[in-house]
Amino acid sequence: MSDRDDFLTWVRTELYGAELALHNGDAAPRRALWSRNEPVSVLGAWRNACGQREINELFTALAETFSTCTSYEFELMSYDVVGDMAYTAGMEHTSTSVGGEPRTYTLRATQTYRREDGLWRVAHRHGDTVSD
Repeated sequence: MSDRDDFLTWVRTELYGAELALHNGDAAPRRALWSRNEPVSVLGAWRNACGQREINELFTALAETFSTCTSYEFELMSYDVVGDMAYTAGMEHTSTSVGGEPRTYTLRATQTYRREDGLWRVAHRHGDTVSD
């Protein structure tokens, strides 16, 4: 398999599973896939974070907000791998409960990744709401 194939398999399995878990109220799988090295950042649809402390606080807050995910789909539009760096860009279509209320929304999501000790880790995320 090529680096691109290996990366795409990781995106469709481990990364997908971590995002699904987060939308069911469990931040641990997402946190496990994020880099422990600085810099890390999120420019989020609801909240921004920069650095390990803020990232951890954000993931905890999101997990406390989300529950009962009934659907999560990542529509991958573009990706590439160049050495130990990679990116994805796509649409996240989600139906979950937010603060106990069912909600369906779509986010544009772009993430950058770096390979650390042979494993892919998320270094940056940008997500914003798609408005009609």
